[in-house]
Amino acid sequence: MSDLARYDDWLAWLGRLAGEDPMIRVAWIGGSAATGGWDEWSDLDVEVLCTPGAATEVYGRLLARARHSFDVTDVWEVPVATWPDGRQCFLSLHERPGLLAEPTRLVDLHVSDLADHHRRIDTRRHGTPVVVHDPEGLLELEPDDPAAMARDIEAAVDQVRQRRVTGEWLVNRALRRGHVAEGLDLYLRFALAPVVRLLRVHHCPWRHDYGLRYLRTDLPAEVADRVESLVPGHAPASLEELATRCFAWLDELLDA
Repeated sequence: MSDLARYDDWLAWLGRLAGEDPMIRVAWIGGSAATGGWDEWSDLDVEVLCTPGAATEVYGRLLARARHSFDVTDVWEVPVATWPDGRQCFLSLHERPGLLAEPTRLVDLHVSDLADHHRRIDTRRHGTPVVVHDPEGLLELEPDDPAAMARDIEAAVDQVRQRRVTGEWLVNRALRRGHVAEGLDLYLRFALAPVVRLLRVHHCPWRHDYGLRYLRTDLPAEVADRVESLVPGHAPASLEELATRCFAWLDELLDA
């Protein structure tokens, strides 16, 4: 179990409000508290499921109550269009968390309408949730649909294969022109990201779309080391050299 003590006040507050609000059906903590890797810099990932159609109303109510109950110094509200059935925001409970001058107190609040695809949790992908409120026993721990996962993986790998030639051209053209910033952006998207995607498909298919997150958790140490050796700035190699090495590895993975 992760030590969530520095968020005890928030957890007690959330549990109390969930018990008082009949529209809140389920509330739990996910993120690194559930998956592992929790430390003093971790935020608190809060998931709330509501009576269908009530997510926006409940979100607004929770945000207003949080501003009233805590010393909220900053709020980032994710654009409305991000989630078709809910809202999300990040609330900082102390000044300048990015300075890392003290243990982080930042809450990622995500409120959604109750639906099967939200209440069913694949613990391989999301970890074991820390349940705050679930009086009806709605939260279920079960693997994602393997057929749907296989289709997603097949489509992703097909895109990696299709983009291989064009991606290398985009990266090297930008670098040859001396457009370093553009080249870096394209390298990350068309060289490093596809390599990581294929590695994830092999080593942890249930989190094949997690990108560089949880790299050290999901990949063998020597593989993670090799990936990080291709991160610009991590090694003295030029971006051109990194691109050559990265696309060569991509070819190895596509041919495997």
